Amino acid sequence: MLRKNPDICQDFLFMSKILVTGGCGYIGTHTLVDLIENGYEVISIDNFSRSNPSMLAGVEKIIGKKIKNYAVDLCNFDDSHAVFQENTDIKGVIHFAAYKAVNESVENPLLYFENNLFSLINLLKCVDEFAIPYFVFSSSCTVYGNPDSFPVTEKSPQKPSTSPYGTTKQMGEQLIAELAQTSLCKFILLRYFNPVGAHPSALIGELPIGRPQNLFPAITQTAIGKLSKMTVHGNDYPTRDGSCIRDYIHVCDIAHAHTLSINYLEKEKNKSNCEVFNLGTGNGVTVLEAIQTFEKINGIKLEYEIGPKRPGDVIAIFASNDLAKAQLGWNLNYSLTDMVSSAWKWEQKLQSDKDIFSGNSNN
Repeated sequence: MLRKNPDICQDFLFMSKILVTGGCGYIGTHTLVDLIENGYEVISIDNFSRSNPSMLAGVEKIIGKKIKNYAVDLCNFDDSHAVFQENTDIKGVIHFAAYKAVNESVENPLLYFENNLFSLINLLKCVDEFAIPYFVFSSSCTVYGNPDSFPVTEKSPQKPSTSPYGTTKQMGEQLIAELAQTSLCKFILLRYFNPVGAHPSALIGELPIGRPQNLFPAITQTAIGKLSKMTVHGNDYPTRDGSCIRDYIHVCDIAHAHTLSINYLEKEKNKSNCEVFNLGTGNGVTVLEAIQTFEKINGIKLEYEIGPKRPGDVIAIFASNDLAKAQLGWNLNYSLTDMVSSAWKWEQKLQSDKDIFSGNSNN
């Protein structure tokens, strides 16, 4: 399913080269596809520490051409710098590369602070030195902590983060906001809510490390038999059914927002050097409701148990996406039904290609 945007394609006969870090991860691969479908040239940085080369191969099957990936650790400044030296025509950077497991960050906070912040600082040094015009940062709804009211808007106060992962996103945003005051680069911070689903082709999707920490891979792995049962972490939260509330959004909708963000900056529509947009559907869905929707749409009964609450989990959060719609021209093209059906189609593809797809995943 092509996501060509005529407003983008007709305006630029020669499209910019965009560097995507973490380009072989979950959101990164879908964004590579969306950028290319809208005429952009892309290169990727991904050292495969939490991703799998098969994902890049999936992208190449979808778009029908090879993509240059640099297997570089962004925490190594010299290696990162060399990518920019080799590609002096980079016009924009979309930065996904980061560790993202909330529970792991609680267990190993120094790992998260070191990786997520050092890599960002090195990248920003290169952006500043090479005068890169545009930068889009992969942020997160975790910057809001446990919000006081819903839906969350871009002006909602940031509460203390519930995890070191969320703190790295708060600190990353602060680093960028400070740099934006003196830099020639223009920045957009995209705060995702909960990306789920897979590309309609089932050639790319989410590849979790070990036992999945996110809900949808846990659902699909239970449905296909990789897990004997899944765990719902807590059923006594102050929500309508006792389970946590999240704003699940299809990964292809999130990917397209990055293409729109680059185009928005190219057209000089930005009102400041650093702008923030929420990416969510605006609808809160409980964990139990997501399970029930999967069961209904796919006709599969899931085995699950109620387990203890997890450190770092917020009680409830969902977005106001009015600003992204108004400013970026962003619209949702995928429903919750599309999310659960595409996630299941991807899991079935993984099962049939299990000798090819084995490994890890980052963004």
